[in-house]
Amino acid sequence: MTATADAQDLGTRLRTVRERITAAASTAGRRPGDVRVIGVTKTHPPATCRAAVAAGVTDLGENRVQEWLAKRPHVPDARWHLIGPLQRNKARDVIGHHVLLHGVDRRSLVDALSRRAEAAGSLQRLLIQVNVGDDPDKSGCSVHDALDLVAYARSRPYLAVEGLMTIPPMTPSGQDANDAARPHFATLASLRDAARERFPEVVHLSMGMSADLEAAVTQGATMVRVGTGLFGPRGAGPWRGEERR
Repeated sequence: MTATADAQDLGTRLRTVRERITAAASTAGRRPGDVRVIGVTKTHPPATCRAAVAAGVTDLGENRVQEWLAKRPHVPDARWHLIGPLQRNKARDVIGHHVLLHGVDRRSLVDALSRRAEAAGSLQRLLIQVNVGDDPDKSGCSVHDALDLVAYARSRPYLAVEGLMTIPPMTPSGQDANDAARPHFATLASLRDAARERFPEVVHLSMGMSADLEAAVTQGATMVRVGTGLFGPRGAGPWRGEERR
């Protein structure tokens, strides 16, 4: 498929995603513009990332620190999000690059980020990831520990907690993805509301992906993370530093 065809497909898919968001927002009495689309570009080359930015998807998300670092110089106009789990030894690689971290889920990681950010004199923005479904296959702190972790991270130097993030359990066979995810998204929204009573800056809800974004939007998502719904099937593995057109 040519680069032109790719851009045409991306434009069509983006219109579809935005139509879905608009319909769900209307159902919930929300403004569609209050929901930010994060294009999940993992495994896709920088050319695809640049096409997304040109189409209006300026927020891009990566799972792996190394893949993000490799792509970042090639896509200067993107606003980057790291949406995957983050290891403590990668804290040094993310500080100072204006990336929003979605996967902060434990005190030891908070401490590592705070130390690195303070040493660099650079404010680090983050979301607290919550394992709302208590799924052993998912990262995230427990629902019980979420508010304590928000308070702890907020108290550390050079960190700004902007909201919460979750990935619900895999949809059971035969069940609609939106129906399965909706109660988990409602739980995260309730936690965010409780956090905002103490910390008004904890605003964002990063939840919902290609299959279940309607449920996320109706439950208050401010960010939805869309990969296959925008870019089609993923590549065979991480992009490793060479343009594939």
